[in-house]
Amino acid sequence: MVPRKPHHAHDDDERASEHLHRLDPELEEDLGAQLEAGLTGSAELEAARAEADRNLAAAQRWQADFENYKRRQERDAAEMRARAGQRVVEELLPALDDLDRAIEHTVASAASGTELEHLLTGVEMVRTRIAGVFAAEGVTVIDPFGQPFDPHLHQAVAESPDPELPEHTVVEVYQKGYALGGRVIRPAVVVVSTGGPSVMG
Repeated sequence: MVPRKPHHAHDDDERASEHLHRLDPELEEDLGAQLEAGLTGSAELEAARAEADRNLAAAQRWQADFENYKRRQERDAAEMRARAGQRVVEELLPALDDLDRAIEHTVASAASGTELEHLLTGVEMVRTRIAGVFAAEGVTVIDPFGQPFDPHLHQAVAESPDPELPEHTVVEVYQKGYALGGRVIRPAVVVVSTGGPSVMG
């Protein structure tokens, strides 16, 4: 019979310690991998959120810049159209004035017969055509005969005493005025009354 070694608790502790020592590296590796994966996933999530926030902010800035750019382009295009229209009107105004004078002269000389009537008809047709172009471009005529003088629309070049009319009534229009898009291109050149009752208060 083989004698058994006495059992000591110390031996059990050593074996358990040795067993634990053998498993610790595996546990550490597994736990470390899980911990690292968790930390990496969290960091990637935060990075993705930050990137999404940056992309959203960039998109919002781009949209705001685009809207501002579009408004500027529309405003610039409208101003260019107005300037181009104004140049056309200014170049045609002398011709329109000449036609007005020719019509007035022809009417004054109409007693001479058929030729003058034909001339008058032709001139009136040309004038109507030009006036139609102006109307299509948004031009309005300032013809203030009998109206109160308005320094924003009229230019007074003379006064005519008339105690029967209210003070500063337009009694004669030397030259019609024109406006485009609410802006005066040329004021009407007028004569105004003086000596009449004041329209103020």
